[in-house]
Amino acid sequence: MCTLHIMCVMHNICAMHMNCGIHTDVPRQNLGVAQIGRRTGMDELAYLIEYETMLLGRHVHLAHAKLDGERLDRSAYILLSRIRMQGPMSIGQLSDAFDLDVSTLNRQTAALMRSGLVERIPDPEGGIARKFRITGEGERRLDAERDERTHTFESILADWTPEEVATLAGCLKRFNTAIERLSGRPWPRP
Repeated sequence: MCTLHIMCVMHNICAMHMNCGIHTDVPRQNLGVAQIGRRTGMDELAYLIEYETMLLGRHVHLAHAKLDGERLDRSAYILLSRIRMQGPMSIGQLSDAFDLDVSTLNRQTAALMRSGLVERIPDPEGGIARKFRITGEGERRLDAERDERTHTFESILADWTPEEVATLAGCLKRFNTAIERLSGRPWPRP
């Protein structure tokens, strides 16, 4: 069973995990379990998930580095995505949302402003704090970046069935929302 299916079984959302024919005949030792040592049950699965998410982070980083054109750095991409989904946000709201100190966010938002990707505006609701709003250029760059990333994922998933892609999307959403629940920092979704 592949790590995706292990995650789905753990979360009881994969109805097809035994019937899809993907990796169901892989011997246990081929899952990396031989290197785990004394881990059993949930510890073993958590170890495998950690390892696969580490690899995923590496693969996404490498794929991003190979994309053509002007690239947003990771913090710019995430900040622009959050501001787009939530609307204008103050430094305090960004600090709460990302659990980052204000000085870090001041540096990141200053870089976004210098690049013309966000602008500071008065609080539309009449509050004292000024807020950051994504600019037209920020929207354009975020859309271009997301389109490139989406195209990369479509290439990777080209030989997957629509059901497998839907299962992966469901597992990832459930995994992310569990993290958000534990951290107390939900992320707005479309």
